[in-house]
Amino acid sequence: MCAVPSLPVSVVHFCQGFFVASLHTSTAKMVSEKCLAKGSAAPGPVPKDKIRIYSMRFCPFAQRARLVLAAKGINHETVNIHLKEKPEWFLAKNPLGLVPTLETPAGEIIYESPITCDYLDEVYAGKKLLPSSPYGKAQQKMMLEHFSKVVPLFYKIPMGRRNGDDVTGLEAELKEKFGKLNEDLVKKKSKFFGGDSITMIDYMMWPWFERLAAFGLEHCMDGTPELKKWTELMWEDPAVKACMHGTDTYRVYIEAYATGKPDYDYGL
Repeated sequence: MCAVPSLPVSVVHFCQGFFVASLHTSTAKMVSEKCLAKGSAAPGPVPKDKIRIYSMRFCPFAQRARLVLAAKGINHETVNIHLKEKPEWFLAKNPLGLVPTLETPAGEIIYESPITCDYLDEVYAGKKLLPSSPYGKAQQKMMLEHFSKVVPLFYKIPMGRRNGDDVTGLEAELKEKFGKLNEDLVKKKSKFFGGDSITMIDYMMWPWFERLAAFGLEHCMDGTPELKKWTELMWEDPAVKACMHGTDTYRVYIEAYATGKPDYDYGL
């Protein structure tokens, strides 16, 4: 997970524990569906015909990389990590202790969600998710930078509600951000943010929209018809279907996390 610098530590930890789904594709092998914690044995070398992703089933940042793996049909294996009790061997690979982290058969380590996704798209054949032109790529990166300023609102609003705070101002801000995304689709006259087919930027933003109901933020999309159409189309994408849980599962996880005892293995 990429930390959000503008958030206090408590919120960053809250983000670190929030939602993601297990990846189930014909090219995926689950080395450890249950998360590995401090004191666990390290997995063996990465097989030559695979790439390994260190993930967590309920992390939206890790889901970004899992969506790309699924969309491109990349042969891979998954190791889930306990984010509150991180294994020593995992911290040796990635001192930041964040997911997603990739490991190649050569022992090369790649982390930070946008970087892992760009790496997968560049290295592996198949459907290219990033535009071919430098300008097209720059446009998507700029849009991702703008969206990174929206992400904290997905956490601040439910946390504020739980604390009994007035979140009307934050909700108004999120509605404004959604309105701008809707305008972007209108101006582009396209189904998706990169054109008429799904591209990298759609997968980079999707995990948070997948969780709108669990966040209790669906009403913030009122008045954004094109953005709603985009979400409807995204729900039908095979990679999205492969990397999702139901809203009820997310809600149960949120409640457990709010007590300070997140169940990273919930549902297994």
